[in-house]
Amino acid sequence: MSPSCPFCQLAAADIVAENAFHVVIRDRFPVSLGHSLIIPKRHVASLFELTAEEFNALHELLHLTKQQLDTQHQPAGYNIGVNVGEAAGQTVFHLHVHVIPRYTGDQADPRGGVRWIFPEKAVYWD
Repeated sequence: MSPSCPFCQLAAADIVAENAFHVVIRDRFPVSLGHSLIIPKRHVASLFELTAEEFNALHELLHLTKQQLDTQHQPAGYNIGVNVGEAAGQTVFHLHVHVIPRYTGDQADPRGGVRWIFPEKAVYWD
């Protein structure tokens, strides 16, 4: 645990699911209805620091989170995202996996998905 890390100081009331290695919370600044974060209980900065057991537990919790969101909000799709390192936009250096539900019509043209981090390279289909 890191005393200055916001993900090491989560309130029990904020946790919507968990397993032995990770918790799930709803993002405090959601980009869509149901936007959730899967956060390791162990303070690690990167997805690449997880043990195989932790990675498998994250995979299981990702599926559980999707099932919950499917039931609660019926999204039409998902973006799953991880920022690793400052150059990739990581601002909180405690691993967190974004589970972003997507809804028909939430963007005029959603093609390209995460490729839009580089707008000039996002369109590859013309």
